[in-house]
Amino acid sequence: MAVTLTAIIILCASRVQSIGVNWGTTASHPLPPSKVVELLKLNKITKLKLFDSNPQVLEALAGSAIDVTVGIPNSMLQSLNSSIKSAESWVHDNLTRYLSGHTRIEYIAIGDEPFLQRYGSQFYPFVVGAAMNIEAALISAKLSNKVKIVIPCSFDAFRSESGQPSEGHFRPDINKTMIEVLNFLTKTQSPFFANISPFLSYYQNKNISLDFALFKETAHAHNDTHGSYKNSFELSYDTLITALTSVGFPKMDIVISQIGWPTDGAPNATVSNAKIFTKNLLDYLHNGQGSPLRPRVMPLEIYIYTLLDEDQRNITMGSFERHWGLFTFDGQVKYQVDFDFGQSTKTLVNAQNVEYFASRWCVVNNNINMSNATARAMEACTNADCTALSPGSSCFNLSWPGNVSYAFNSYYQQHDQSAESCDFGGLGMITTVDPSVGNCRFNVELKASHSVLLCGSKFDFLLISWLVSTVWLLLDRF
Repeated sequence: MAVTLTAIIILCASRVQSIGVNWGTTASHPLPPSKVVELLKLNKITKLKLFDSNPQVLEALAGSAIDVTVGIPNSMLQSLNSSIKSAESWVHDNLTRYLSGHTRIEYIAIGDEPFLQRYGSQFYPFVVGAAMNIEAALISAKLSNKVKIVIPCSFDAFRSESGQPSEGHFRPDINKTMIEVLNFLTKTQSPFFANISPFLSYYQNKNISLDFALFKETAHAHNDTHGSYKNSFELSYDTLITALTSVGFPKMDIVISQIGWPTDGAPNATVSNAKIFTKNLLDYLHNGQGSPLRPRVMPLEIYIYTLLDEDQRNITMGSFERHWGLFTFDGQVKYQVDFDFGQSTKTLVNAQNVEYFASRWCVVNNNINMSNATARAMEACTNADCTALSPGSSCFNLSWPGNVSYAFNSYYQQHDQSAESCDFGGLGMITTVDPSVGNCRFNVELKASHSVLLCGSKFDFLLISWLVSTVWLLLDRF
């Protein structure tokens, strides 16, 4: 990304017009916004999609020449749907002030995947009303020609029971709302934002092979009446196009708002596979051949998911949810990818001058009674990130008590290396010797602008549910 991710030279009309990244901030010790913006600039990333409208982030982006999509959280949709005054207030507080400060906001995303099936009807009934009220507020503020409204569509909002793209459709429970969404987008001349996830298709569907998900030439093609599909992306893409066509919008412009491959937290969620996927995806986009239903017509834009790892993301879908980053949580390159399609020899650049806590780790003290170690490790994981210990992950093969040490250290780091956070009833011991083994990294946290700990929240329930079913077995298996 020292090479240009966006503003790629378009050699023909069918090429993707720009490639950007998603930037989420659900981390206990996030890289400060100023450092992230510096990282974006170093790597010449000029398209950015956010999941909220964090003031520190938007202020840091001022004058950066980066085109930004800001997000409205799902929790705000109901109030924005019911009150035009709430919409006007949101536009004033989250848009007007930053546009005047030279932050380049081009899209407002209504919700974060509000159509996800696991949410049920919690959010999607309010999407169109919220969008209409925000649009009215933009018109009132004379900003409707500068900023467009989009509505992110989750990967599970469209499907084909047979697996054939020719039978694609929107889920019956959201079909009526989706038509309303598409009518709104057509009226406002906005593109359709859709998430496509070859990894999740592979992870959840036994009929999708790893090679097919990774764009490998060795993959067995999937044949349909439309033609032959050689990879998971174009299979999903044409399923979406068929769904759009079935409700009367065959020529709707599409932006792929999320696509990527995780590097940890599940079998085949590895750095090497992420590199293969990203390289092959970019080659596919650069090729410009399109899909069987849209030959030589590519999505307008694509946003890679995501910029940085986030150690507090919701893990209901799986432990991999915290490991989608092109960069590690501290802004270090995970793998090199040629985003410039061979036009330069530049490589991705790490975040510069990152500030860490001291090089100290919390590990188990082997010299005392260890009978309570597993229970203490379980305690630690309820307020830390132990996803790297899950099956198939980078630290899964740690033997006991190394896995206990990992849990202790995660808790210790997330609690700012305070001495009492490495007690664990006398079982913990602070060391200056890095206990990392192979690909299993014992992190030292960042001296972030702020830290957020998971206490007394919905995340506790999610973590505990995962821990009870998985970590107990991991910690006690040796």
